[in-house]
Amino acid sequence: MGKLRILSSSPEVFRDRREAGQLLAAELQELKGKNALVLGIPRGGVVVASELAAALDAELDIVLSRKLRTPGQWELAMGSVAEDGKIFLNDTVIQELNVSQALIEQERQVQLAEISRRAAMVRRVRPKAPLEGRIVVVTDDGVATGATTQAALWTARQERPAKLIAAMPVGSPDTIARLSRDVDEMVCLRAPHSFYAVGQFYRHFEPVEDEDVLAILREEASRKVA
Repeated sequence: MGKLRILSSSPEVFRDRREAGQLLAAELQELKGKNALVLGIPRGGVVVASELAAALDAELDIVLSRKLRTPGQWELAMGSVAEDGKIFLNDTVIQELNVSQALIEQERQVQLAEISRRAAMVRRVRPKAPLEGRIVVVTDDGVATGATTQAALWTARQERPAKLIAAMPVGSPDTIARLSRDVDEMVCLRAPHSFYAVGQFYRHFEPVEDEDVLAILREEASRKVA
């Protein structure tokens, strides 16, 4: 298990995703100037990531991994598939539920199709950043079941970063503790005991669209050029 740092169990709400990113950045100031890479999980996590990257003078990208859904238990991740098509499999889940190779491959193709759609849109604006040997921070606007976040962490780990950090504004205490096993460090601002959905902890939690993500990545490109 990696280092686990939960700042509060308060159910206090954030104003919006941008405030959440700014508050996270205040807890990660030791990364400033260390050429860190912040990966946002689309779509809401990209807003948090943009604030975090700007405050830490870090590079911003998104992680285009997708969880491989377990047949019959769709919220349970049996693995993940990365942007390059590589898969990580949770052998424990697959063996316990006797998932066939045919079903794994079928789900892999479904998720690769969605990754390809997003990559075609995103990579014209933001070529993929390499992770190997770098400090990598994966973030989202919060975690409930954690399956999507776990897929992103598994995928990032396969690229051999020097240090893998998960930074979350809010999450279920049990989920945060479980995800800490997949990283070197887990930082969570608030892990309230009464947790139903991520949106309950934001005053403003509007949907984030593909075009919003592209606008953030274009802004990042301009920031780096400047």
